[in-house]
Amino acid sequence: MSQSRSIRTTGERSKTMSIIPRLFDLDPDLLPLFQYNCKQFASPQECLSAPEFLDHIRKVMLVIDAAVSHLENLSCLEEYLCNLGKKHQAVGVKVESFSTVGESLLYMLEKCLGAAFSPEVQEAWSKLYSAVAKAMQRGWETHPEGD
Repeated sequence: MSQSRSIRTTGERSKTMSIIPRLFDLDPDLLPLFQYNCKQFASPQECLSAPEFLDHIRKVMLVIDAAVSHLENLSCLEEYLCNLGKKHQAVGVKVESFSTVGESLLYMLEKCLGAAFSPEVQEAWSKLYSAVAKAMQRGWETHPEGD
């Protein structure tokens, strides 16, 4: 994943601008999940400009970066990712939302990498994100939705 270096050097704001509008286009029902200090956003644009939300996106990118850095040993992130999944479940995120986030991530990568986003690169990133999402989903196994 040599492209990860170019992704890392792309500005955080640029990444956010690519992934977030796509995320809410794919699933507008995700917007109410993002509440900070009990404030619910009226629009994706309002959410996008909130410093707390930008910090959340930075954290998402740090998780992806950690997965890239531990590509040969993703199992070392298992406990962390499982606990992260539990936290997402606790705030109302549904397991199905992980596929929407994954699609948004691939969209962002395609925009950042341009012609370098070959079918092979797309497949590699899809596999990586799938491994991360599956580890997070295992957090639901100990506390099924609705419990």
